[in-house]
Amino acid sequence: MQFIATVNALTEVSADCLVVSVAAEGELSLQAQQVDQATGGLINQIISQGDFSGKFGQSLLLPVVPSLQAPRLLLLGTGKAAELTEGKFRTLVKGLINEVKKTKVESLALSLDDIPVGKRGAAWKARLLAENTETASYVFDQMKSKAAEATSLTKISVVCTNDQAQSEATQALLVGQATGQGANFARTLGNLPPNICTPIYLAEQAEALVTDCAEMSLTVLDETEMAALGMNSLLAVAKGSVQAPRLIAIQYQGAEADAQPHVLVGKGVTFDSGGISLKPGEGMDEMKFDMCGAASVMGTMQMLKALKPKINVVGVVAAVENMPAGNATKPGDIVTTMSGKTVEILNTDAEGRLVLCDALTYIGRYNPASVVDIATLTGACIIALGHHTNALLANNDELAQELLAAGLYADDRAWQMPLWQEYQQQLDSNFADMGNIGGRPAGTITAACFLSRFTEDYRWAHLDIAGTAWHSGKEKGATGRPVPLLTQYLLAKAGQDTSFQL
Repeated sequence: MQFIATVNALTEVSADCLVVSVAAEGELSLQAQQVDQATGGLINQIISQGDFSGKFGQSLLLPVVPSLQAPRLLLLGTGKAAELTEGKFRTLVKGLINEVKKTKVESLALSLDDIPVGKRGAAWKARLLAENTETASYVFDQMKSKAAEATSLTKISVVCTNDQAQSEATQALLVGQATGQGANFARTLGNLPPNICTPIYLAEQAEALVTDCAEMSLTVLDETEMAALGMNSLLAVAKGSVQAPRLIAIQYQGAEADAQPHVLVGKGVTFDSGGISLKPGEGMDEMKFDMCGAASVMGTMQMLKALKPKINVVGVVAAVENMPAGNATKPGDIVTTMSGKTVEILNTDAEGRLVLCDALTYIGRYNPASVVDIATLTGACIIALGHHTNALLANNDELAQELLAAGLYADDRAWQMPLWQEYQQQLDSNFADMGNIGGRPAGTITAACFLSRFTEDYRWAHLDIAGTAWHSGKEKGATGRPVPLLTQYLLAKAGQDTSFQL
């Protein structure tokens, strides 16, 4: 997809289709007024006939339009300006792209100035336009015998009011496109079946990612190397599987070598049967999505490769498969983690924290400026927050606020939950330093409490994405979240998001 920012008037842009916005009750935007005048009052005639009202999400494609550079005109209803939120703008863009996908239109032109979204500027809208065009155009057909028909749309032109707006929109379109492509990469990894997307496959994808990027390097640890480091907790999860585990570390150096890196750690359980604490059979196929935290890390690293911001980042993927077998870890087993702390494994289906704790100890060698782990960690998170919001817990309030702000800006929101000392006692064990579960109450919080015991030496935050990483039902598939949130967080840290402020 090609995105272009231009200062030409919408009526002067050469494209297959012009998109003009119409607000509630037929109120025409500035660009719509100019198009209406150029077509002899065509739009007002359509509105007066009652064929279009401008309600939110309404669209009408006119395949033959006189007196314009474009042969087609698409009217897009934006509803009441006061009700057009960030989330609704995302929905509007996806609806637009899905409508265009039904046609043979190859190029679009539109003005974002005519679509008011609170205090958000044109650059923010350009960024979300590009991101959501990429994600709305996504199709997963790799495992089908017949490939899906490719969309005709290959180019979108965004009309800007002046040269400065054009410059800002150009940069925003680049960021949005890289974010969308990173999210799509994460979605593909999540959507692949677990007999293909194994820990070794993830390592191979990481190798392909760094191959042609001078700023990136790769370290992959096998089970022998992990055993030598004392990663007995991670290895305990992998014991019952024939798929070998891998710890994958992708280093991106966009700043000076001595600048502390920001570290992302992703849970990469490529299939989670629950182990000996076997899950119910219904819906178990969706446990291929238990590596979506790892997928989001790799999607974010792809974004860094595309944009090359001036920042150092390490993306770590702890990849295992959790299966039952005669040699699998059992409830009641005790393991010694890389940190030296011991864990009584009371439930083998609480495996994500066992994988992450060793990874969180390992990354201490990078002397991180901040650490964010991303994991489909607890079903309790879905009960607490549903499928709309990432859960956020942190040992540093400043870091938590930065991530919350990034999520709001990227429309990939998170909600902070408490990480208070009172919850820690639920992890008490009579036989080891801690148990790996804390009972039914506050399951998301006690899981984060467990992880917090391995992150005491640095600023750390935990994103539980169990409710947001994938959709079930008819729209089953990975979402690519929270790549947009992580993108905004890292760009802010790199000082490269100044054009996108309110």
